[in-house]
Amino acid sequence: MQYQRASSWGRYMGMEAEDPVERIERMASENAVVIFSVSTCCMCHAIKRLFCGMGVNPTVYELDEDPRGKELERALIRLLATSSVLPVVFVGGKLVGTMDSVMACHINGSLVPLLKQAGALWL
Repeated sequence: MQYQRASSWGRYMGMEAEDPVERIERMASENAVVIFSVSTCCMCHAIKRLFCGMGVNPTVYELDEDPRGKELERALIRLLATSSVLPVVFVGGKLVGTMDSVMACHINGSLVPLLKQAGALWL
C-alpha cells in the first residue's frame, strides 16, 4: 500500500498562533486527497487502503505523530460536529467527511468524479 505520508510536521511547528481549523483547511488544500488519521486505527487503515486500491496517492497526516495532533483532532470534531471523527478525508480541499461519508460516496458513484475533478484520478 503506497501513500504519501506527511513527513514534515516541522514546517507547521512555527505557527503556534494559527487557529487549528485554519491549519486543517490549509493542510487539506495543499494536496488532491488528504486524510487525517491515527496510525493505530483500523478504520483509518481501511480508508487508506480504499484510496490506494483505486490508484489514488493520498497525503496522510497521522495525528498521533504530531505534537499538536490532539488539538487538530478537537478542531476536526468541531468542524464535523461529531464525536467520532477519524479518519477525515478532504478531496480537492473540500471536506468529504468521515468513513461513513466516504463509503456512501463510493457506493453511490460520486467519489470517482470528485477524485477526477481534484486531479487525483485520471481514468
